Amino acid sequence: MATLGMLGCSSREMKSVMPGDQKADRVVVVKSKHTMTLMAQDRILKVYTIALGRGSSGPKERTGDNKTPEGQYVIDQKNATSRFHLALHISYPNAADRKRAHDAGVDPGGAIMIHGVQNGFGWLGSLQHDFDWTEGCIALTNPEIEEIWRLVPVGTPIEIKP
Repeated sequence: MATLGMLGCSSREMKSVMPGDQKADRVVVVKSKHTMTLMAQDRILKVYTIALGRGSSGPKERTGDNKTPEGQYVIDQKNATSRFHLALHISYPNAADRKRAHDAGVDPGGAIMIHGVQNGFGWLGSLQHDFDWTEGCIALTNPEIEEIWRLVPVGTPIEIKP
């Protein structure tokens, strides 16, 4: 069971339109398909297969539910010293998430990231995407998060769909 907490994701390349200096201007996650798509000017740069939160389906409701949120957010910071290989912080909770949690009398949680595999477990590579194992985050392989780190600037909008 503990090993599932160390697993990650692999990518599927679509006809890549990714010149060396191209940056994503939007990220779209479709939880039901386990995909994360980087977009630039309404064109697909790349599609990745991802692992998600190990909680049940549906949007994140409260701290500790291990669900991946759903909604409109922004990549608001990068963490090069995360316990997972690189991490991009997602601006969860947004106003709607805070209201929903307030109305339910719960803490909405936070610290939702796009990240690689836990440090020391990079050897798992694409095996990590075979299970949803995170506490609500979006996970990829270490080479994939390195690519995303270069392509996705702070301030990039991210939409997470069911």
